[in-house]
Amino acid sequence: MTQAGCGKKKLRGSLRISTFRTLDKRLLFRSLAGGLGLRSALCAAALLCASCAPAWVPVVGKSPDVQVQAVRSIKTVRVRRIAVMPPIDAPAPASSVAEGASDSMTAELQAQMALEAGWQLVPESDVADAMEKMPPTNAADLKRNAIELGHKVLADAVMYGEIENYKERVGSDYAAASPASVAFTLYLVDIKSGQVIWNARFSKSQKALSENVFDVVAFVQNSGRWVRAHEIAAEGVDEAVEDLHTKLNLQQEGPSFRLPEYEGKYENPEK
Repeated sequence: MTQAGCGKKKLRGSLRISTFRTLDKRLLFRSLAGGLGLRSALCAAALLCASCAPAWVPVVGKSPDVQVQAVRSIKTVRVRRIAVMPPIDAPAPASSVAEGASDSMTAELQAQMALEAGWQLVPESDVADAMEKMPPTNAADLKRNAIELGHKVLADAVMYGEIENYKERVGSDYAAASPASVAFTLYLVDIKSGQVIWNARFSKSQKALSENVFDVVAFVQNSGRWVRAHEIAAEGVDEAVEDLHTKLNLQQEGPSFRLPEYEGKYENPEK
C-alpha cells in the first residue's frame, strides 16, 4: 500500500473516532437535558468515558476510603462481649468537627454492630453509667480510659476512636456550595492484654460525578444528590464494622440442642 493510501486510511479512522466521540457527547447531553432518565444518562456517560479513558480500569471492590490494620494474632484473641466508647473530637489541622458528631457516630456504631451476629454488645446505657464515674476522656488518656471502661462493664474488648473531621455540607440536596466530609479512626483494644488488636481509618469528601466518573455506583445510590455528613460517616462505619467482624474469631460456645427422643411404645400402623 502506498504512503498516500495509508495516510487516507488513518485520516478516515481519525474521522470515525472524532465522529464517535461527538455522537457520545451529544447523547450524554441529550440524556441529561432531555429527560431520558438517570439510567440512560449513566449509560451515555460510561460510553463517553470508555472512548477517552486510559487503558487501565480500576478494580471494583472495597472502598479505598477505609484503611484497616490488625495484629497477626487477632484470630487467637477471645472476644465475645464488646463495648463502644463514644469517640472523642480530635480535629486535624485545617479541619473541624461539627457539634453532635460524637453522638451521631456512637449511635451509628451501636446500630451497625448490633446488626452483626457473633458478639454481645454492651448496652449503651451501661456504658454511659460507667463513664459517669470516670474522669473526662481526652486524647492523652483515650486508650487508658477505654481499658478502664472495659473492666467496669466486663467487656472482652472496647471500641473507641477519634473524629478528625466532620464537616457538614453547605447547601441543599442538589445545589451544594461545599460538600460534606468526614474522617475518623477507630480502635479495638483487647482488655485482657491491653493491646490494640485492630484499627480502621476512614476519610472521605463527596465529589461530583464530573470529578470522579468511576464513582458511578455511589452516584446512583445517592440519587445524584449531595449527602449529609452522617451519611458519609455511616458508610465508613459500615465498612469498618464489617471488616472487624470478618477478622475476629467469633466462634462461641453456645448451648447445644438436640431433638427430644420418643420414649413411648412404638406401634406399627400396618399391623
